[in-house]
Amino acid sequence: PAGGASLRLCSTRAAQEGINKPLIDRIIRVDHAGEYGANRIYAGQLAVLGRASVGPVIQQMWNQEKNHLKKFNELMVAYRVRPTVLLPFWNVAGFVLGAGSALLGRKGAMACTVAVEESISEHYNNQIRTLIEEDPEKYKELLQVIKQFRDEEQEHHDVGLEHDAEATPAYSVLKTAIQLGCKAAIFLSERI
Repeated sequence: PAGGASLRLCSTRAAQEGINKPLIDRIIRVDHAGEYGANRIYAGQLAVLGRASVGPVIQQMWNQEKNHLKKFNELMVAYRVRPTVLLPFWNVAGFVLGAGSALLGRKGAMACTVAVEESISEHYNNQIRTLIEEDPEKYKELLQVIKQFRDEEQEHHDVGLEHDAEATPAYSVLKTAIQLGCKAAIFLSERI
């Protein structure tokens, strides 16, 4: 645009013509819910471990999640997507998961981070494949956002591993339980 003005993503009905509206609604709704839940998880972890040595690490990951949520809030408006009705539940469940894992200590919080971020990275990869199959040019900007966020979620996963997540007692059981919860949350948030 002339004069360095920025474009607003899909702010008019004309810009939305030709998109697969049910697909885009489902993607934006579930990603918004996921980023909302991630924010609540990190809030819970920080409430317990904020003054611990790992507090700044958790804060840094949370700051990225805040940016992710902000972007999906913008996309919901731009594409006129309603949020999941489950947000009040994800508010409480996310905070409880974050605080509960942090009560297990630094390793427990990081085990939670690894489990959640691995699930989210896989979920984003599935969305990327779907959008590329649909029309990579039509969904170019959304693909760019999802790829960037996927990469940042993968970084969070790696940070969790670097901070001894796998040394958590019953790590594989905890990870499996959290990932089953993530899959259920994804399934429900896409639809409700």
